[in-house]
Amino acid sequence: MNELRRDVGEESRVAEAVAPEHPPRIHERAPDFTARSTLGEVSLTDFEGRWVVFFSHPADFTPVCTTEVIAFAEHQQRFRELGAEIVGLSKDSIFSHIAWLRSIEDKFAIKIGFPILSDPDLSIARMYGMIDEAGDGGVLRTIYVLDPELRVRAHLVYPASTGRSVDEIQRLLMALQFAEAKDRVTPEGWRPGDKSILAAPETWSDAEERLLKNPGNVDWYFTLKDPARG
Repeated sequence: MNELRRDVGEESRVAEAVAPEHPPRIHERAPDFTARSTLGEVSLTDFEGRWVVFFSHPADFTPVCTTEVIAFAEHQQRFRELGAEIVGLSKDSIFSHIAWLRSIEDKFAIKIGFPILSDPDLSIARMYGMIDEAGDGGVLRTIYVLDPELRVRAHLVYPASTGRSVDEIQRLLMALQFAEAKDRVTPEGWRPGDKSILAAPETWSDAEERLLKNPGNVDWYFTLKDPARG
């Protein structure tokens, strides 16, 4: 029994750095952590150099969470082709995670190939603002998209009642990568191959130059760019 207690007590170990006063904000570097996962001990810095989709789910063996984990697994190869890794987290123990993933593989014929962290004391969840503080105190459906320097590039939060669209999260990742590579911004619903937008001019002279160089613009602040023209 003592051995079991010691095992459970070691499920989640936050890195030595002091937890920040607020959850990481867009453009800030995400705080490091070390925790046990279904694929062994994991630190956030293990993923430095790649994009990271870090998500939390309320609990194992729940129907909405099951659909989300299956969808992430179905999209995992495409995420990797985009240079991104998926990392999940919930408060449940490693033993619960293993039993749940075995059930998913048995009942849905889907193997989960990404790590799911165990955070029983919610230390990582608190660090990342994943707790429903104004509600029941449980874990929300939170997503952080981190760039290869582990800076936060997007942060999404859903209530426990509502499942996320993994396809939309992948679209978001592609839009972030495109905007960084092309120095553009992307319109609503943008997908690869769609027209992008030039960021709005910030001075009068830039606005005038934009109109002269881009005849047929909607207006000085709205310039669509055809992907075939770079």
